[in-house]
Amino acid sequence: MTAATVDTETEPDPAVPALHQPKRGLIAVGEVVLAALLVAAAVWCWNRGVVHYSYPVDGRAPLESTRLRGNWIGASAALATAAGVLLLDALRQTLLAVRTRGREQVEEPDV
Repeated sequence: MTAATVDTETEPDPAVPALHQPKRGLIAVGEVVLAALLVAAAVWCWNRGVVHYSYPVDGRAPLESTRLRGNWIGASAALATAAGVLLLDALRQTLLAVRTRGREQVEEPDV
């Protein structure tokens, strides 16, 4: 039988990017800021998409009505979805910036 050999003397290829990169934390912060801006834009679009009407009636309470404009509501949903995707990617970038480190190679004993 042949034993598997582990080559611990070779250095990692510099062309292949390492997973643990602290600059990913800055990218995550930028994505969180952008997600906050997208949420603010989504709220603005939602408020433009909801229109309240009030029709006065003689001797009774006015009739109230609400109209939803689909293009603004749809834009709000799209912006909120994009903000959610950015937050998920910010979480991934944060984990890659903090937690992922190279593992040391452990030599297996010969059997």
